[in-house]
Amino acid sequence: MFAGRGAVVVGGTRGIGLAVAELLAAQGAGVVVSGRDATAAAAAAEQVSGVAHIGSPSDPRTADALIDTCVGEFGSIDILINCAGTAEPVGSSILNVSSAQFRALLDAHVGTVFETCRAAAPKMVAQGRGAIVNTSSFAFLGDYGGTGYPAGKGAVNGLTRAIAAELREHGVRANVVCPGARTRLSTGSDYEQHIADLNRRGLLDDVSMQGALDAAPPEYVAPTYGYLVSDAARDVTGRIFIAAGNFVGEFARPAPGFIGYRDHHDSPPYTVDEVRGLLQET
Repeated sequence: MFAGRGAVVVGGTRGIGLAVAELLAAQGAGVVVSGRDATAAAAAAEQVSGVAHIGSPSDPRTADALIDTCVGEFGSIDILINCAGTAEPVGSSILNVSSAQFRALLDAHVGTVFETCRAAAPKMVAQGRGAIVNTSSFAFLGDYGGTGYPAGKGAVNGLTRAIAAELREHGVRANVVCPGARTRLSTGSDYEQHIADLNRRGLLDDVSMQGALDAAPPEYVAPTYGYLVSDAARDVTGRIFIAAGNFVGEFARPAPGFIGYRDHHDSPPYTVDEVRGLLQET
């Protein structure tokens, strides 16, 4: 399916990223796995018969070197998948997060996506083909609390849609997957306590809590990534999908709902009371 294609999997040393790297390699792609842990990266590269690249691609020089490595090793950069992420500090909220923590979370999520897409997009455009899949999270809805993590994932969604719109005419596609899988970020006593606290506070319903605590292994979500970078998805771009166990879904594109209208050319601005009346009716 992917013979002769070069792929970069950011965060490909473990969890979802490693499962995706394994799937791509099994289908013939040449894979560069990117991670910050040299030992884990080397092991993952050996596992997929690929190449390891060490460092954080949120740094522009690292991102450039990562994409150049793929081109140098496999002749092209056809597939870019971003799976890297870091958890919000335990108990973090707008009441206690520091500015430094918030910026670090944004950098780890949307910063990494931006830098790798920035480095890969011109090369994909020049060759007239390419597929990007960025990883977001249900957390962008805000239901899981936090600050930098949901903000970063929401930014990934908006950035990916903008990239898709801009690159469509060049034969380059970009989509998002919001996965649900059991990884190091979704296991352990701290994580379980966090989910239970969200349920207790009414932020997560019982069904969502159970799903968060009983997620399937990463191998269950990897095929959605594989499909989105395949030729079978040549017309699919700018969309936000869900892959959780054997559930596959999609977040519909937001659209404004009608509340009120009057032509500003022949009408004065609404008064505060008029706005209140409009909004209270919804």
